[in-house]
Amino acid sequence: MPELTQTRYAYGEALLELGSQRTEVVVLDADLYKSTRTVLFRDAFPERFIDVGISEADMVSTAAGMAATGLIPFCNSFAMFITSICYLPIRTQIAYPGLPVKLVGSSAGLTQGPDGASHQSLEDIALMRILPNVAVVSPADEVETRQATFAIADWPGPVYMRLGRYPVPCLFDDGHRFEIGKATTLRDGGDVALLATGHMVCKALDAAELLARDRIEARVINISTIKPLDEAVVQKAASEAGLLVSVEEHSVIGGLGSAVAECVSGIANAPPLLRLGVRDAFGESGLADELLEKHRLTGQLIAADVRRALG
Repeated sequence: MPELTQTRYAYGEALLELGSQRTEVVVLDADLYKSTRTVLFRDAFPERFIDVGISEADMVSTAAGMAATGLIPFCNSFAMFITSICYLPIRTQIAYPGLPVKLVGSSAGLTQGPDGASHQSLEDIALMRILPNVAVVSPADEVETRQATFAIADWPGPVYMRLGRYPVPCLFDDGHRFEIGKATTLRDGGDVALLATGHMVCKALDAAELLARDRIEARVINISTIKPLDEAVVQKAASEAGLLVSVEEHSVIGGLGSAVAECVSGIANAPPLLRLGVRDAFGESGLADELLEKHRLTGQLIAADVRRALG
């Protein structure tokens, strides 16, 4: 059984390392620094850390001002709060002027678990990807999270990065190279292409293993950047596979599945697209694995839905 880790922990460690290398990096948090793991940065660089308290909108406005002076602010809160409470200041003060503020939403998706609908962000990708100038990143494991933390610091504009507290296996070694706007093919196959993001990449790989037992060859693509989407990889999959399947721990409306649909909509004879995720519903309190099973986001249930779609 591979060791499981949480992407939020990898982020906290990467942010600490980034801070030791670049003095222009500053960190803001909304009284959640232990959960977001910015506590490591706080303890090492207290002069570059601001806890604004439970005031996310003020945090974003403060970060905008800091970015305008040449600093690189990392804003942190739960994904639910940082993308909803702060939407107007993000739109007006960060996205519109294209300031390099890095918005990091922790504890994203259904796997926030027992905190329930009020804390489970199933709309955050949709909200952020519609904003002009904002890149949207959703790393799959600890290695990719660490590299993505450094990559978004170098990105010239605003970025939203989605992290979680759900333990996932390490999928990559140190030879992996994360790049904003580039997808990674983890497994080849011509019958179906599974395009997954974040926590769902490991579930898509589990599904591919189960499908292979039925002689269904599944390509698995890690869409670690939802915006800008790697359209070349998606379109190649659409030209070579008999079925496209998007897999996300997010609403099927406005997230990865919508981005893929938009990408392939102009392709003649494009294969069918099956969008797997939460179907126009709020979350609810429950254990993470129970919720994933209810919404058919386990390897076994993804494989079952693919078999059904293939007839």
